[in-house]
Amino acid sequence: MNQSADTVTENSGFIRELGSFDSVMIVIGTMIGSGIFIVPAEMARLIGSSGWLLVAWLVAGVLTIAAAISYGELASMMPEAGGMYVYLREAFSPLWGFLYGWTLFTVIQTGTIAAVAVAFARFTGLMLPVISETHYLIPPIHLASGYAISLSTTQLLAIGVIGLLTWTNTQGIRYGKIVQNLFTVAKLGALAGLIFLGLLVGRNSTAMDSNFGHFWEQIQHVPIAASLSSFSAFGLFVAICVSQSGALFSADAWHDITFTAGEVKNPRENLPKSLILGTAVVIVIYLLANLSYLFTLTLSAIQHAPSDRVATAVMEVIAPGWGGSVMAIAIMISTFGCVNSLVLAGPRVYYAMAKDGLFLKSAGRLNQAKVPGQSLMVQGIWASLLVLPRTFDAQTGQYGNLYSNLLDYVISVALLFYVLTIVGVIRLRVLRPHTERPYRVLGYPIVPLIYIVGATIILLSLFVYRPFSTWPGLLIVLCGLPIYLGIRGRVE
Repeated sequence: MNQSADTVTENSGFIRELGSFDSVMIVIGTMIGSGIFIVPAEMARLIGSSGWLLVAWLVAGVLTIAAAISYGELASMMPEAGGMYVYLREAFSPLWGFLYGWTLFTVIQTGTIAAVAVAFARFTGLMLPVISETHYLIPPIHLASGYAISLSTTQLLAIGVIGLLTWTNTQGIRYGKIVQNLFTVAKLGALAGLIFLGLLVGRNSTAMDSNFGHFWEQIQHVPIAASLSSFSAFGLFVAICVSQSGALFSADAWHDITFTAGEVKNPRENLPKSLILGTAVVIVIYLLANLSYLFTLTLSAIQHAPSDRVATAVMEVIAPGWGGSVMAIAIMISTFGCVNSLVLAGPRVYYAMAKDGLFLKSAGRLNQAKVPGQSLMVQGIWASLLVLPRTFDAQTGQYGNLYSNLLDYVISVALLFYVLTIVGVIRLRVLRPHTERPYRVLGYPIVPLIYIVGATIILLSLFVYRPFSTWPGLLIVLCGLPIYLGIRGRVE
């Protein structure tokens, strides 16, 4: 079948199939997974105030939208597959691009795929008891102190979801976008329903008086450190900064649409538009969702929601007995769509790296459907393998998931790459002043600086007050350095 010049990217062979609506759906779909339904519990425990909880989400919203507004300039300048990998390569050096791509493949994208797929399986287990983390096909095999490997029905379903969505995406971008659009529209409907019910049906005097009658008053909370709590002004500031690891993670992956830039129609216009519109829609939804939680539950109930499932607790108040099942279905829809968008986007980065000789050579080829099929398969295999390893606490006898630890480690590192990328906007203005910029950052340089300064303060807070979950992330990044030097040496 012949493709017009408007449909096929001239140099890469990608098919420009993603329109403006599709692009916005990918931005929204990657951002909304399971975080908004769970993360507010931990944030509420850290901050201890309903008013400051909303402020923390507002901070996350301002930073995310500022990043999207700034990022649009790079997307319009370089509308090719690879996104942040390409921007870091061009603004700084191939090394920085590789280190981001290395971390994306080893942990950020694949670890998130594993985490969201397992979240889908866990909520499926609420509907189908046979799906359980304690129903083992292969019982835990202890490999070393604190680590094991197992295969439960929950893990098997998660791997099945990853495999299914990897396969559908190898069939062409058209199939991927259809799945994406359907599930993103469905999850938006589910969230709209949750917000409507929470604000109008779940609203009760107990929650309203407790949360809004004492809006800024702090109640029981988890200390940030041994000698620091949110009851002091500085402690509250640090608590809001530290809580951003949850809020920003819930709003993460907003830039994944730029990974697929080679498949977006009119990318110089649609990429900035989808970034700004998509992030703005999600942030408004997140703020309204938190308001609906506060209208229905006291802050204490949010802090102590079973398994941190705040949205489920809200629905149980609204519809006792069956509200939890309704919420489980809503979260299943949300997580399934999120996995699809993550599976779709990531391989375009590995494709771009392979084209530069920095990834498996086979990942740099498109299949008959004009998508990076081998890149998709490699990502799917690695993400599936990340589902299997477990952590083990000998004192409690409880099993965790290795990918959860890895994601904790790289949240701060991902934030560091975002800061570097936004710095790249300013750097490229200096280095390449005459390069065509169909879209220029609104409010330049104030908007990029808002993100750079705000995100840097959060980063410093995380490295000081959450050292055990931040410094290891730098080690994961640095592990890519000898690999990069080895690859470059072999190529040269």
